Amino acid sequence: MADPELLLDSSIRVWVVLPIVFITFFVGVLRHYVTQLLHSDKKVALEQPKTESDLCEVLLRSRVLRENGKFLPRQSFNMRKHYFNNAEAGFFKKVKRKVVPKNPMTDPSMVMDMMKGNLTNVLPMILVGGWINWVFSGFVITKVPFPLTLRFKPMLQRGIELLSLDASWVSSASWYFLNVFGLRSMYGLILGQDNAADQSRVMQDQMSGAAMAMPPDPNKAFKSEWEALEVVNHKWALENVEEDLMSRDLNFESSS
Repeated sequence: MADPELLLDSSIRVWVVLPIVFITFFVGVLRHYVTQLLHSDKKVALEQPKTESDLCEVLLRSRVLRENGKFLPRQSFNMRKHYFNNAEAGFFKKVKRKVVPKNPMTDPSMVMDMMKGNLTNVLPMILVGGWINWVFSGFVITKVPFPLTLRFKPMLQRGIELLSLDASWVSSASWYFLNVFGLRSMYGLILGQDNAADQSRVMQDQMSGAAMAMPPDPNKAFKSEWEALEVVNHKWALENVEEDLMSRDLNFESSS
């Protein structure tokens, strides 16, 4: 049974809790400025390859045809639709492209960015976390203000193996990791929103960068556009425009 009368020495707040907070915060600030020093501006390609730009133009033309085809006569609309959606010679059926994923190991700049990310993010966390776990090993420093189940013990009580200790108590090693991901508001207030000290934002950027490395599949875009154009029912919006204009002129003359 957990001991409800466990009391902590007030010196732990001064010699353990606050030092871990200050060390974590200043290491994050130092990581931010080191990342800025090592940051290299990537060269952005201003022009896309001709093949990709042509495919985007074809998709745009098909979309314009779907949305504004009602202003074309039925024969003109069917001719354009036949060019895109013919079952044998249509553009969306005939053109097939192979999607070749980029290998990040063949890009020297991407490899260098990965090395810089490990140097400024992973290595400091391992070194500082190991040092804090060694210097402040075995300390119970604080308690969360609400009860927790036993499943939280491995997360909040790293370095302490006491089955009788309530799961709400927090060890020094777990306190460090809570500060690593919990000081993002302070980093945003002092360093700005786009800072390199926020460990959670850095992890999100790495995941989004890995997702952006995969090129889009044009075949899926062709298929969806073919289906959207196939179900369009043409109705000429200018079919009775002459009669409408004549009736308007007659009404205007009669009123005048």
